[in-house]
Amino acid sequence: MARRKLFCEYGPVCYWISLRKERLLRRVRDLAGRQRFTSTRQAEPLPALVKGHCSVIRRRLAGVDPQLQEGKARNLELAVAQVNGLIIAPGETFSFWRTVGNATRRRGYQEGLTISGGQLGRGIGGGLCQLANLIHWLVLNSPLTVTELHHHSDALFPDERRTVPFGTGTSVFYNNVDYRFRNDTDQPVQLLVWLREDELCGELRSLRPFPCRYRLVEENSHYARLDDGYYRLSQVYKLTIDRASGGTLRRELILDNHSRVLFDPALIPPEELRREDGGQWCPDPQKENAV
Repeated sequence: MARRKLFCEYGPVCYWISLRKERLLRRVRDLAGRQRFTSTRQAEPLPALVKGHCSVIRRRLAGVDPQLQEGKARNLELAVAQVNGLIIAPGETFSFWRTVGNATRRRGYQEGLTISGGQLGRGIGGGLCQLANLIHWLVLNSPLTVTELHHHSDALFPDERRTVPFGTGTSVFYNNVDYRFRNDTDQPVQLLVWLREDELCGELRSLRPFPCRYRLVEENSHYARLDDGYYRLSQVYKLTIDRASGGTLRRELILDNHSRVLFDPALIPPEELRREDGGQWCPDPQKENAV
């Protein structure tokens, strides 16, 4: 039986109407809710560093117009100015889109790389997910509470200078696909973000060190060939470590990756390709049968 088409799939006008409806519903829910959104900004950094990180802005991606990378760099520059120095007080919620605002051409945003439905594209404001990724990584390494998160579900690119576990990024799309976290601690925290040469850098700071520190580890990371294609598999755990004793208080599975590979499987490192029984997979069928 054929799947019934959604209203938004009947053409550009229907899509535009559906998109405006979703944006209006988001505003109504926010007005009706009891969340307190942060808006205070402070230039002076809070004294205690919780976590810092930098990520490369321009990556070598096969088949991607380099100009989209330049557009992304400009888009990040504009968005960073809205986020840098933001203070999130106890009980307050951070919303990516309420902070950054709509990334429109009128506000100076350019075309950058976008991802939708597992497909690469281009659009005004493209590339801002890298800023959301950075903020999410800082939050994961803290006791803050993530309240809204949307993941990319597919492995779109091979690793290119990756320094964080696969799958810990987040998708954003104005304004109904948001990234949000809440400060449930007893002290304010601060987001600092800036551009440095070809890097996007950020820090999460607080008034004083938290009693625990946090570490994310990726285990059983590999690729596998299944019946319907290649997949990237791994588990990501968050470790809560007592700062005084160094002992691990909690080990929490936060992500179980099972992501379809959408790039050329020839780019998968051979040493990372395994059979599901745990053995090393050999791309030569004759050699594979001989194992």
